[in-house]
Amino acid sequence: MLGWGIVGFGWVAQDYVAPAMAAAGHRLAAICDPDPAAQARAGALGAAIHRDADALAADPGVEAVYVATPNHLHRAGVEAAARAGKPVLCEKPMAATLADAEAMAASCARAGILYGTAFDQRHHPAHRAIRDAVAGGRIGTLAAIRILYACWVGADWAAPAGRENWRIDAAKAGGGALIDLAPHGLDLAGFLAGEPLVEIRALTQSRLQGYRVDDGAVLVGLTGSGVLASLHVAYNCPEALPRRRLELVGSDGQITAENTMGQDPGGSVTLLDGRTGRAEPLAVPDAGASPFTRQLEAFAAAVRAGGGPDFSAERDLGTMRLLAEAYRDAGRAAPRPTLAA
Repeated sequence: MLGWGIVGFGWVAQDYVAPAMAAAGHRLAAICDPDPAAQARAGALGAAIHRDADALAADPGVEAVYVATPNHLHRAGVEAAARAGKPVLCEKPMAATLADAEAMAASCARAGILYGTAFDQRHHPAHRAIRDAVAGGRIGTLAAIRILYACWVGADWAAPAGRENWRIDAAKAGGGALIDLAPHGLDLAGFLAGEPLVEIRALTQSRLQGYRVDDGAVLVGLTGSGVLASLHVAYNCPEALPRRRLELVGSDGQITAENTMGQDPGGSVTLLDGRTGRAEPLAVPDAGASPFTRQLEAFAAAVRAGGGPDFSAERDLGTMRLLAEAYRDAGRAAPRPTLAA
């Protein structure tokens, strides 16, 4: 069991992370968040309330830190954990800028602590089953991965809850739909392929929402061995439309997953035989398990073991460099918000 401190107790931390901690047998020991409503909700869960990330990280009841602030504040939370010598799991993207991400990785390396980015999609039971099927040769030689990961985020998206929509503020988010949604797809593509993407190209759009950051993007990448990956991410897809689809195409067949990408378990996975055209469901062990719970269990195991394959600051820096290159590539076609290097 780990005693966790959460820096930034917003809706993701409240609705997904805190319940996952309880389900994993862990304990929410403390939070820091300036919002009185967040403090009240954390207090009702028995958590101590601290004024800032350094005070939280210094709390002896906090054994690990989860950073869930807006992107531009990730660095401060991670560096506070590093100063206290506490392992830290940080929400994606790693930071709003590549420079901040590099500084975060360096601080964790100097402190000798475990760092992980919260790529919960690699812990989704369906995605684990797909990875195992690909590695086991169920679709032959993998040729391509196609991802649609979209939603509707209007300018007033956070207004009903009385929150600021910082995701459409380039200074706080680092960009728009691309930097918010593409990190999951880039990490998942590398996880499923068994190797990271090494090249990326991108186009962005600011078409439907009317704010200054991108509301949609298409990215095309390539792994070292030649697997193609394409991602369509968007803030401009109505919620009632199909908007979460994953396809892996190989020499002998195809795997298609519907509604597996996201915060919740479930969805459907189908294996299509490339020779006969016959479709069958792909078995997903523990299909109802929360990806957040599985992620926290894996992080605790990595803390005990001194590391693990699912948590790597260097790998996550590679994803940040892909994001930076994607914005640069899109900017070569037309002026767009950029991820600072």
